[in-house]
Amino acid sequence: MPSTGKTNPTANRVEVGLSDISYTINVYDTELANKWLIALKDNLTKQRILEKNFCFLGFADSKRDLNYLVRELNKNIAQINSFGFEPTYEYIHPFVTEDFQYSAGLGVGRESEGNLPGLKLKHEACNTLHRHFENLQGTAWQLSPYYKQADRDTKYAIRQLNNLCHEIESWVLSYRKTIVNPEWVRSAQITTFLNAPRFELDEHDMEQFKINRYKRELGGVYLHWSQVGKTLYEVYRDEGAIQLDDAICSTINHQRYYSGEFDVEWGQDIDEDVYDWKKKEMDDYRRWLDANGYDWEDPTLALGYAKIGQIDLTKTFGDPVSFIKVQERMNSNLDIKYIRVISGSITEQHYPYTLDSDDWIEIQKKALDSGYKHIEHRDGN
Repeated sequence: MPSTGKTNPTANRVEVGLSDISYTINVYDTELANKWLIALKDNLTKQRILEKNFCFLGFADSKRDLNYLVRELNKNIAQINSFGFEPTYEYIHPFVTEDFQYSAGLGVGRESEGNLPGLKLKHEACNTLHRHFENLQGTAWQLSPYYKQADRDTKYAIRQLNNLCHEIESWVLSYRKTIVNPEWVRSAQITTFLNAPRFELDEHDMEQFKINRYKRELGGVYLHWSQVGKTLYEVYRDEGAIQLDDAICSTINHQRYYSGEFDVEWGQDIDEDVYDWKKKEMDDYRRWLDANGYDWEDPTLALGYAKIGQIDLTKTFGDPVSFIKVQERMNSNLDIKYIRVISGSITEQHYPYTLDSDDWIEIQKKALDSGYKHIEHRDGN
């Protein structure tokens, strides 16, 4: 996003250290970005666990490929199926890789070459998986009775349904792009912390979504979606712009919260003012919203991505910056070693644990215990 009077970077910076490189986020001069920075500093100060198994999505060369992710998914499904819920929750059938991705034998190519569904994502399996997650966990404002009664291992497994569903979606989409259109791989970094507190967005905050809308910029830093459910845009894309009914509407949530978490775009810039195909998609989306009774100008719908900063790409990757160069460097740097906030003083935290650590899962479960105990206390159990 070009700097404007509302998005000029401040002296506030965030440095993120990866395996053998680091990058700097120049934080924008907005009220929402300042709130986010305060919440991020709190996450670092309180030493909240960085959720490394749900961090770098859509990197097709990662060892966390579809086979790996489906195996991990089925481990967690087995844990959920083994728990004695009252009333009994339905049996969740294990998945296979073919549930999520069409065979390459169906033909792989760009849309302009005809209907070639090979390697495309199968949305139905993802929707089924997400339905189970929503039923078992509930929402941030109304937790499910199933989640409240689940033991520590089962609560953790329920959380992984959502994490792995999104990771599978991202991997399948990116893997196909590496074959049909490598420069348009949509890699991202989802930077979340276990037990990160959420805060209500006010209407002034929501105006930030209208400023940026659905633009995405290589190295752009965006407010994280910190609640359960799908946005209107996700429903529009995933369900094929169908007429909304009560069942679909029940899955839709408008962004109500922010946290000290953030997303980084590692894909090419996308802007409807630049690309005709994006302009057509947005025009069709706006017509769909209107047909279903939603106002594009209503800030409370939070339609878009609130941008809170921009990475100094030249500083990390050299000049000239290119997507391919960035992607190649990032492919070998999929681990966050530290996060440092420079805002008058310095606040930092190091993350020495990795996904290969023998006790990584136990580290997460231990960190989640305080949140689980809070749920039990609030419910009176």
